[in-house]
Amino acid sequence: MASFIDRMVGAAKLDVHTYEEVEADPTALNQAMAVVLLSSVAAGVGEGVTILGLLIAAALALVGWFIWAFLTYFIGTRVFPEPQTHADFGQMLRTIGFASSPGLLRVAGLVPVVGEWVVVPLANIWMLVAMVVAVRQALDYTSTLRAVGVCVVGWLVPVALTIFGGLISVAILAL
Repeated sequence: MASFIDRMVGAAKLDVHTYEEVEADPTALNQAMAVVLLSSVAAGVGEGVTILGLLIAAALALVGWFIWAFLTYFIGTRVFPEPQTHADFGQMLRTIGFASSPGLLRVAGLVPVVGEWVVVPLANIWMLVAMVVAVRQALDYTSTLRAVGVCVVGWLVPVALTIFGGLISVAILAL
């Protein structure tokens, strides 16, 4: 079994064996949560937020991780399953948590221009690619395109809910 750091590096390298190991190891849930928290803190430090801001961002990152994992699990196992798809929610939480590993680079947002305009956007894209690999492995997909579809649909649901919530808020305030 690989160490925590080895798993983070493997996940960032998009190593499918690392994702398979994390998927199969129920004890890796705390490690996955730690990766989500470290990635969130790195982003907050990179943006220069306060301690309170870091705490709020960390809490929101955990909630977002949980919701994203649930949506991708539900969509991947109920809406777009392949015949060999077999997964549980814990597997999705663990793999998606480790997909946040490249997010540690977002601390580079402290570096003017290069950090905030190059490294941080690349780290965010890298995290999305890692998410696709995590979803593909957790759902036992043979198709990367199907994993991309699950991620896109999983992303559209909270976006639509946010827009809907915003419209409702505006309508209520207009009364």
